[in-house]
Amino acid sequence: MSRTNGQRPVYKPANMDEVIEVKVARVDEDAQLPTRGSIHAAGWDLYALEDTEVLYRTATLVRTGLHVAIPVGYEGQVRARSSLGKRGLIPPHGIGTIDADYRGELFVMMTWIGEGDSYTISKGERIAQLLITPIPQSTFKEVEFEELGETDRGEGGFGSTGRF
Repeated sequence: MSRTNGQRPVYKPANMDEVIEVKVARVDEDAQLPTRGSIHAAGWDLYALEDTEVLYRTATLVRTGLHVAIPVGYEGQVRARSSLGKRGLIPPHGIGTIDADYRGELFVMMTWIGEGDSYTISKGERIAQLLITPIPQSTFKEVEFEELGETDRGEGGFGSTGRF
């Protein structure tokens, strides 16, 4: 039997029938509202407000022309679109977070790692996906190292599971 850290996870099943309303405002008449690619798509597609050149290995903020009000207790996760990543256009930070109290314009940070010196995003192109996810209430409690408990993994990290 595996050692644990002495804590039992508490799982609250999500009410999948509950609809979370996210208010969205366009600050430019050309801004496109987020859309879903299919009825069961996890994310909402975000669109570029204007043509934007993304230089090789340079972080570039791409405008959406949208502002949102994400409900308290949730966050917005800005994620890559696999079709763009396959070509070499990726968010340099992995996943971006939009907090519930942020009211500024939504930007998508992108960088170009594909062939050539740059990639031009066209106005109206789908550039990222926005997922709305619940955020559990949490706190940090300082304890002595020994109080953390032992696990099978221990201090192993960065490939310690044998995959790399």
